[in-house]
Amino acid sequence: MTRDKGLKPLSDDLYLSPHLPQIKARAKRTRELEHRLAGSSGSLADFASAHEYYGLRRAPGGGWVFRELAPNATAVWLVGEFSGWRREDAFRLARIPGGGDWALELPSEAIRHGQHYRLELEWPGGGGPRIPAYARRVVQDPETKIFTAQVWDPEPYAWRHADFAVPDHDPLIYEAHVGMAQEEATVGTYAAFREKTLPRIVKAGYNTIQLMAVMEHPYYGSFGYQVANFFACSSRFGTPEELKALIDAAHGLGLAVIMDLVHSHAVLNEVEGIARFDGTRHLYFHDGPRGRHSVWDSACFDYGRIPTLHFLLSNCRYWLDEFHFDGFRFDGVTSMLYLHHGLGVDFVNYAQYFDDTVDEDAYTYLALANKVVHAVRPDALTIAEDVSGMPGLGATAAEGGAGFDMRMAMGITEAWGKLMRDIPDPDWHLPWLWHELVNRRADEQTISYLECHDQALVGGKTLFFEMAGPAIYNAMHKGSGSLAVERAVALHKLARLATLGTAGHGYLNFMGNEFGHPEWIDFPREGNGFSLQYARRQWRLRDDPALQFHWLADFDEALIHLVARHRRLFHRPVRLMDLSDGAKILVFSRDSLFFAINLHWSQSYPDWAITVPPGDYDLKLNTDSPVFGGQGRIVDGQTYVALPELKGVEQVHRIHVYLPARTAVVLARRRGAE
Repeated sequence: MTRDKGLKPLSDDLYLSPHLPQIKARAKRTRELEHRLAGSSGSLADFASAHEYYGLRRAPGGGWVFRELAPNATAVWLVGEFSGWRREDAFRLARIPGGGDWALELPSEAIRHGQHYRLELEWPGGGGPRIPAYARRVVQDPETKIFTAQVWDPEPYAWRHADFAVPDHDPLIYEAHVGMAQEEATVGTYAAFREKTLPRIVKAGYNTIQLMAVMEHPYYGSFGYQVANFFACSSRFGTPEELKALIDAAHGLGLAVIMDLVHSHAVLNEVEGIARFDGTRHLYFHDGPRGRHSVWDSACFDYGRIPTLHFLLSNCRYWLDEFHFDGFRFDGVTSMLYLHHGLGVDFVNYAQYFDDTVDEDAYTYLALANKVVHAVRPDALTIAEDVSGMPGLGATAAEGGAGFDMRMAMGITEAWGKLMRDIPDPDWHLPWLWHELVNRRADEQTISYLECHDQALVGGKTLFFEMAGPAIYNAMHKGSGSLAVERAVALHKLARLATLGTAGHGYLNFMGNEFGHPEWIDFPREGNGFSLQYARRQWRLRDDPALQFHWLADFDEALIHLVARHRRLFHRPVRLMDLSDGAKILVFSRDSLFFAINLHWSQSYPDWAITVPPGDYDLKLNTDSPVFGGQGRIVDGQTYVALPELKGVEQVHRIHVYLPARTAVVLARRRGAE
């Protein structure tokens, strides 16, 4: 992905002037640490290759070699099916002199593909079993529920689209979870996602998939955010080759695939994870209270330690090299950046971005991670999930930034949620909503979204469910006459149109939300009898032509395809043309597209005048169309002619648009119009 040439440097922000010395210090810190890590090779990407050194690997001359970093260990064994799960001298590792590395060389016949294994460590005062930190395959025994590593040495996957490059267009992201992508109350697979869900995404018009819960996590209900094994794709969905086939198939369909990368914390599990890998907590994490996240109950990385940087930077490269992912959404960036993790903190002034609560080591790590990703894959996409508004996340490292391509515009979903949950329609304040829709820094690109997976987790609801309420269960059939459903259908379309129409440089939707998926997301747990009832997607609701879910999905598809046809739309400025809080009318333009939205709950406007350049304007999208569940008050397919009118002493051109209550239209000015 290419950086938008229209972005301004950090130094152009006058509010940052008092902090420019600190910004320059960040740039210097990143530069110096990069040189230190790169060493004699001069390449940070070469440093980020620990996955090619550690773990179980085929030796160049045949046989096997296994290496592990465990500085505090006094003895290490490889145990598994090949040793009868006993500590055998033949499988005892030797410490490599001069450091904390351990190594073992084995003949080819000593172990074979598919066998299960783990490490046994001893350290001063104790010891225990561990899964190798760089294990590439981890599985759970269905009977004992014990996790072990697995020898994985199949024939190399034959990529059909190895030369795929991220297309030069703005991302329309479909956020998806493989395990819950199916209709049945079961755990979905990579293969099923490839066969059944990929065609839906292509038809819906999205060009990028964001896969959640890829990294192995022992507790399914964590949604993939309590990672134990950072170099292993989740085996509950299938094999590594099946994940590669999914990504390969997506590339063949022209879809980029990015991954939800969790480098903000790790699961506290010691046997399955790396929290106390060699008997100490400080190998990869902070020791003491700082090493534990009080809300997430997880281990917090120490980004100032070389082993941690080696581990995490290599993890970035691994997923690009091995699985051909096209980039990452970095989860929990706010938690990484601040010692308080952003908990209970309102960010109200710039000083908070530079005070002693900022973890400068974490900021530097993020800058280095972006350098590695873009060195390995210059076309890759990196996105920061940050709610604090930290300046510089989207600026280059040379400017003192962290180098992300984009940032999640998290304030937009909060704004829509507040309106739809807490504020009656007559009290909606359009100037405030407009500010939230277009408020973004001039030095970075953003991803706008109405809602992601967060809004639908247990304790929350999708915005459509929030608006429709109980009627979603018994009044979604066409012709139900439910006023609650009528309102929800209308506002769902308007909110998505306004959000996508004003989007910074990209847009995101969570799987199923395009058709107003009912109910919440709840993974199997003791509290629900370990049910998978709410950890799936009810595609039959979207596919049933008798239900109004079908209307919502068809509208989303039409909207996405309209925007996709205007490939550089997001690189054109959003121009506010009319905003009437009293009338609840919002009109704006973007390139040759013109958006007119009536958010009033009861007032229709038969002849709303819009001042436009001369020309003809074709109606491209109409939320009131019967094909999208509208009442058909606006005739589809019509053309509006801009006629000259006097505005005071000035001659202007105007079109007059019928805007019924809770409707919107998108018009396109014909090419070559004068």
